[in-house]
Parts: sequence; structure tokens; C-alpha cells
Amino acid sequence: MDEVVEDTVRYTYGTWRKQRGWRPLHIVDAEGCYFTDASGKKYLDFSSQLVCVNLGHRNRNVIEAVKNYLEKTPYLMPAFTCEVRAELSRKLVEILPPGLRKFFYSTSGTEANEAALKIARVFTGRHKIIARYRSYHGATAASLAVTGDIRRWYAEAVDAVPGAVFAPDPYCYRCPLKLTYPDCGVACADYVDYMLSYDGNVAAVIVEPVVGTNGVIVPPPEYMPKLREITRRHGVLLVADEVMSGWGRTGEWFAVNHWNVEPDILTTAKGITSAYLPLGLTATSEKISEYFDDHFFPHGHTYEAHPLTLAAAVAAIDEYRRLNLIERSRRMGEYLGKRLKEVGDRHPSVGEVRGLGLFWAVDLTKNQRTREPFNVPKDKYSGAPLMVDQVAAEMMKQGVFVMSWINHLVIAPPLIAEKEDIDKGVEALDSALKVADEKTEKNTP
Repeated sequence: MDEVVEDTVRYTYGTWRKQRGWRPLHIVDAEGCYFTDASGKKYLDFSSQLVCVNLGHRNRNVIEAVKNYLEKTPYLMPAFTCEVRAELSRKLVEILPPGLRKFFYSTSGTEANEAALKIARVFTGRHKIIARYRSYHGATAASLAVTGDIRRWYAEAVDAVPGAVFAPDPYCYRCPLKLTYPDCGVACADYVDYMLSYDGNVAAVIVEPVVGTNGVIVPPPEYMPKLREITRRHGVLLVADEVMSGWGRTGEWFAVNHWNVEPDILTTAKGITSAYLPLGLTATSEKISEYFDDHFFPHGHTYEAHPLTLAAAVAAIDEYRRLNLIERSRRMGEYLGKRLKEVGDRHPSVGEVRGLGLFWAVDLTKNQRTREPFNVPKDKYSGAPLMVDQVAAEMMKQGVFVMSWINHLVIAPPLIAEKEDIDKGVEALDSALKVADEKTEKNTP
């Protein structure tokens, strides 16, 4: 083990894991769609790290923008303002869904969601939040309480913020209601209507329009418009968590644009600066902002609206436009989806390939007929070996990094990726899936 790895393990925590056995990869360089480890081995970043380095590594224009502001105002308290705060706000009004007019700047997606939940509760005077099981909204108290995946389980053992209620997901491949689309009539959305009819004191419904870590689940086209109609009819706010799905990742500036849905609150982070600096955004509707004209706004951070993070965001938006990356994501996403589906058709271990833009999941299965997964959340929680981790490890041997979670791989290259990069990643996946194929039921005695 080299000294950097040794001291990292000795003095810092590896997050969301047991500490024994943690050996982080020592990275010494990164540029474009690739990063390099201490041994000199180069890897294709086929998941944009945590689906966040949308511009690729080391974009010079973003770096120079941050350096310039570092020379001017390296820090300002949130009660002051500066040119870049106004400039970013003007740009956001141009690119966000219509109706979102006032912003709170924090430093992460978690903080963006914490602010959204507090704003929703104060504005409505109600406490409950409806979320979904296949979701991740953050690691701090309120955002973790509305997170559906297993990371919430750990927190519940010691403490939990009350008020979260969970609804079924629009996960058609393994429908939680055991129905089949389109004959189901999108019953998962109707279930939220049922919940709101019988559950009082609900402030908001929070969803990832395209689910992120928990499966890149693209809902049926009727789902989001139906959910918007239901929440509006019941007088409940709709919060769209676009921390992962925003910033061109799905082939639109924001995923809700695919269905012309206007949420009351939109949260985002990650791609807003291409993750070069930590910035979270909570965008609210005009009716919410008007409420706080005469009511106390009960939130704030020391690093709120930090000038360097705002400068990075302004430059990142300029780069998305200059490089035409929203349209490029849509176009290259068609190619990526086609290649992934070709691979899926060749492998008995692939249950479904799904996605939008440059945001895809390869969902594994032991049995294509029954759709039984190799692993379930309890396996991850207990620390059992996961098949997706084995596939991801095989890809790393071939110089391709990909995110894995419980039973699926998240394929999300930087929006600047060329066809050659996509081909390299897909070919590594094609080869690595053989380890899963060997364990499918048709190949197991």
C-alpha cells in the first residue's frame, strides 16, 4: 500500500461502508473522460465519478473562472452579495423550468433537499412528506428520513426524523404492485392519490423524476404529469430532486422537461458546477417566494452562496451552452442506449437496459423469465458479496470505472464523451458480464 492510501485509511473515514478492508484507489491525474492512478494506469470514467463530472475532468474555462474569483472575493458572508451571485441567478431563470424564480444556494444535494423540506413545511404549515422506496435524497437528518434506500436503515437504528411516508415506485420491470404497463393505468401514481386522500398533514411529495443511484428508473410518460395533477388537486407541493438527473444528463436541462412538468420546488447539485466545487441549489416557485416576503425565512449556512462555487456554476452553464451539451447528450445517448441494448440481448444475466440521454442502468437478473435479481437491499446492508460489484471489478481490470449499486450498474459518461469512449466502455461491459452469465439459473446446476 502506498503512503497516500495508508494515511487516508488511517486518518479518514470511508463513507457508507465498514472501515476494515477499505483500500481507496490513489488517483494522481484526470482529464476529459479519463483519470489515472498512481501506477500510471488510465481509466475511462464511465459514470462521471458519482454522475456529476458532466463536463469531463479539468475543463479549463471553469477552472479559470474560479481562479479569477479567488483573486477578487475568495469568501463573502451570505448577507453580502457580488456580481456572480446575480449573474448565476439570471442564468438560472433562463434555463430552469418556468415558474421557478427564487433560489437558495448551499453546498450539496443533501443540503438542497434539507432546505426544500424545511421550506415546504414552513410554507404549508404541515409536516409529513411522501417519498418513494427507490430513492436517495441525502445523508443528513431530514433528507435521509425521506430516503427510501438502505442508507436510511442505518440511521433509523439510532435516530430518525418523523413524518416520512413511502409510496411505490414507477419501476415497471419489477413492478411493486405486480401490474403490467400500460394496462396498469399507472397505478403507482394513483396510489399517491389514495395516500393523499387518507393521510392528512402532508406538506409535499418529493421524487427524483428519473431515479438516480437506485436504478435510473425512467417513469412511464404519464407518471410525472399525473403526479403533478394529483399534488396540485390535493394542495400539496411537488419537489423534484434533480441532483443527479439535471444539467443535461437525460438530454434535457432538467428531466422534468421531458414531460413539461413544473414542480413547486426543484433541487439540484452535482452537474451545476460539474462537481468542480460543491454547490447545491433549491429553486422555489413565485408563490413560495412571495410567502417569505412577509414571513421569516428560517434557513442559512456559513458557506451559502459562496462566491467561488457560484463562479464555477456560471462558467459551467456557459460551457454547457458553448459545447451544445444538452443536445449532444440526447444524440450520444441514443448511440449509448443502442450499444447497451445490443450487449443486453447477448447476455442472460441482463434483465433490463433503460435510460435517457447519457444516463443508463444495466439491471441484472438470475433468471430472465422470473426477473429474480442476484442481490437485494438486505444483501448490501449485511455486507454480502454483490454480483454487480464483481462485474464492476472486471471492468476496472480493463480500465473502465463504473458505479454499481445492489443489482444494477449506472452508466453515465461525461457529456463530452465521444463514440470511441462509449465503445470502449461498452466492450468492457460486454466482457465483464460473463462472470454474471455463469451464475444465471440456466448455467447453474
